Amino acid sequence: MLLEAMRVPPEMFRFTTGERAELYVAILHAFGEANERLETALGLDDVRGRLRSLGRLDPLDDKDLTAALGSLRDWRLLDITQNHAEDYRTADEYERRNLQYSLTKRGEAALAGVVHAMGVLASTGALQTAVLDAIADRLGELVAQLGDPGVPDRRIFSTLVELEGHLEALRGNTKQFNGELQRLLRAEGPDQETFREVKSATVAYLQEFTTNLEQRAHAIANRVGLVEDRGVVLLRHRALVGAELPPTSGGDPAVAWLELRRARWEGLRAWFLPVDGGTPRVQQLFVVARRAIIALLQVLDRITESRRRSTSAAADFRELARWFAVAPTEEDLHLLWSTAFGLGSARHAHLAHPDPELVVSSARWVDAPPVQVSALLRSAGRTERFTRTGRVRDVAAVKAARAESARAERAALKAAWDRLDTAGGTRLSRFGRLDHEVLERLLDLLGRALAATPDRHGVHRATTGDGRVEILLRPPGAQHEQAVLRTPRGVFTGPDYDIEIRTPGGRAARRPRGPAEGAATTG
Repeated sequence: MLLEAMRVPPEMFRFTTGERAELYVAILHAFGEANERLETALGLDDVRGRLRSLGRLDPLDDKDLTAALGSLRDWRLLDITQNHAEDYRTADEYERRNLQYSLTKRGEAALAGVVHAMGVLASTGALQTAVLDAIADRLGELVAQLGDPGVPDRRIFSTLVELEGHLEALRGNTKQFNGELQRLLRAEGPDQETFREVKSATVAYLQEFTTNLEQRAHAIANRVGLVEDRGVVLLRHRALVGAELPPTSGGDPAVAWLELRRARWEGLRAWFLPVDGGTPRVQQLFVVARRAIIALLQVLDRITESRRRSTSAAADFRELARWFAVAPTEEDLHLLWSTAFGLGSARHAHLAHPDPELVVSSARWVDAPPVQVSALLRSAGRTERFTRTGRVRDVAAVKAARAESARAERAALKAAWDRLDTAGGTRLSRFGRLDHEVLERLLDLLGRALAATPDRHGVHRATTGDGRVEILLRPPGAQHEQAVLRTPRGVFTGPDYDIEIRTPGGRAARRPRGPAEGAATTG
């Protein structure tokens, strides 16, 4: 429902793109300015005059202006009507003044969307304790007004509208400020001094906002509870009377108005007193602010520490880059690279000859016999170490235990299938009492049969995964009797199906015992 309500018509904002987007936006702004002066319809000359007042002085002939107005009409942003109340002296005057252009509801919405978007781009969010105090004050006024029958309904309406306005300002400013705050935490300014001042000021700003935030939120939550004690339904009813909504042709506007009031009151509760007892959003805001303060202080500490040190890794690399830039020859570049990054280190110098007594200690490296150098020394910085082969663990006991477990599982499975073999058709209730593991096998077969499509006789046929066990299931009789199967863990009840289970082996299958037979045998 929410996504459906937020679906934007495909051509609603088409006027903001293309080569003539600037002209389209200026025309809609001209109509918006006229609406503020209660001028709902403009002629061709009126539109041109409004464009000049907005600062668009470029020459615009009638053909281009008419084409632009026509495009806006095609996008259902403008409506065209004829002015039959005017007196026209010439045919030219009739053509110029007969057609009147006015904004449609979609045009008003499109213009408002563009204005709002540009306002968001130009504005900055804020965390204002004054808004929290204003919300608490408006709630207190509502508590007093609902307790006094003599207060006019229009006053309750105005107080409720002010409360909703403060709540919307809190939500919008908080959301925008949080976005800017997260971008600030990720940013790295080129000017360290300015960057440090901005983050220091942000820390002080957050600390001032979080001071007494919990007390303010608690006071608001208490007053929300007091208003609900007076009656939220009564509040909406009296505010609706005070709103003095005009009649419309599309139905009763009170329904949508009350639904909007209900949604905004739920938004207020979500911020300060959630219905489900969850964490209020104002508490989440407090947590985000405290985390941001800690993160900003850590960044400031790193900036301060980097200013204390005479150099840093970044400064070292910049200086090294300057050295590379002024190196005279390619040989010098290689030498500088080897010196800086140690790619020519002599990690093999500690290696000795297998028989050191054959080489005198005064011999030069050039004259001494070569030493075998491991390739692992270059790739990993260490040489091989040859030690005794690890002892192989004896797994005979593990294999025997696993084999015994497999034999036990096969025996249990064979016993279960022998118990379930019906040697022909029988009723499900005839099984009587079963072990729990055997019942699980039976329920698996029943599930497979019920999931299979019945044939033309109504019989469900299914097999196990390996195809060795087959079940035929027929629907229960007209009496709708119930089968009761007992296990050591409980009782299973269900429709008394007519089933036939065939197990492998070709042996003479045993018909399952009924409850009475089982009891007799047990006894």
